[in-house]
Amino acid sequence: MSFFDGMSRPFRLGGIVLIGVAVLAAVVGTTVALTGSDSDQNNAAPSPSSSAPPNQGSPPPGPPSSSGPPSSSAPPPSSSSATPPPPSSSPASPAPGQPGGPPAPGQPGGQPGDSGSNQQVVAKWVTVRVYNNSMIHGLAARAADDLRRQGWNVAEVSGYPSGVIPTTTAFFRPGTDEEAAAKALAASFGMRAEARFPGIEQSSPGVIVIVTNDYKGSANKGS
Repeated sequence: MSFFDGMSRPFRLGGIVLIGVAVLAAVVGTTVALTGSDSDQNNAAPSPSSSAPPNQGSPPPGPPSSSGPPSSSAPPPSSSSATPPPPSSSPASPAPGQPGGPPAPGQPGGQPGDSGSNQQVVAKWVTVRVYNNSMIHGLAARAADDLRRQGWNVAEVSGYPSGVIPTTTAFFRPGTDEEAAAKALAASFGMRAEARFPGIEQSSPGVIVIVTNDYKGSANKGS
């Protein structure tokens, strides 16, 4: 015999109704609980890491600035930029008479215009030609002997009949060794020294000494 057999019919009906209501309430409650749980999960706020918008104040990433300090790995300045060594001083010019230097006074190759015995030593190797332009017979030969006694290289003795020379003169070709020789002769024998004139420009090389009536011989009487 069941629990409902001892009850009257009205009570049995009421109990059945209560049981049904209880079952229905349990079903509804379970459904609501499940539905509410799903709704809570769907309505949960997203995590800050997944939903937070990017920081509007931060600048976008970009290439590193080129205006930063130079890398510490840059090579040091080249040592070639250091103070250059002082320029080497030019070698001193050799003294006169030394190898590579100018000739000393009294040596061959000295400067034209030197006077006295030094100039004679410089120029006495130059050929000298002595011509007579006076009425004194043998004056050119006498002058040639005077020159030879002082070491001059007299190569010719003759007369000069092509004109009148006003004074005893040693003629030379400018820019040659004859110029120094002629000036040395002029200093030693009291004569003039001049460049060749047109009448003798094409004559043989050498100093041309044309003696006239005023020739007096060597000015250095002790020679």
